[in-house]
Amino acid sequence: MSRVMQVRVGTASDALDRFEDSWNRVASGASAAPLYAVLFSDLPALLAALTLRRWQMLERLRAGGPTTIFALAKLLGRNYKNVHTDVARFADLGLVERRRDGLVAVPWDVVRAELRLGG
Repeated sequence: MSRVMQVRVGTASDALDRFEDSWNRVASGASAAPLYAVLFSDLPALLAALTLRRWQMLERLRAGGPTTIFALAKLLGRNYKNVHTDVARFADLGLVERRRDGLVAVPWDVVRAELRLGG
């Protein structure tokens, strides 16, 4: 089964609506599949977080499997400090996980973005 992280642009109200919907389904006895999502307030915030370099880092990390930040920086040909900052940002967002053994990894098979036009 694929693990999917959803990346969305929306408001806190949108997130609360999804939570309420899941709560009501579970309260009525139905099961609710876990939803993993990162919500950005607007498109500029999403694009600031998911830069091309960060996306390339995420792809390489997913393809190569768990590794150290040092090894990832070397693989990418980038400065260790910058890669460390990017990994920390993605870990805060839930796109990258820091494992107990000190390695970092991408636990997602798919990152799905949803951008809605208009209200």
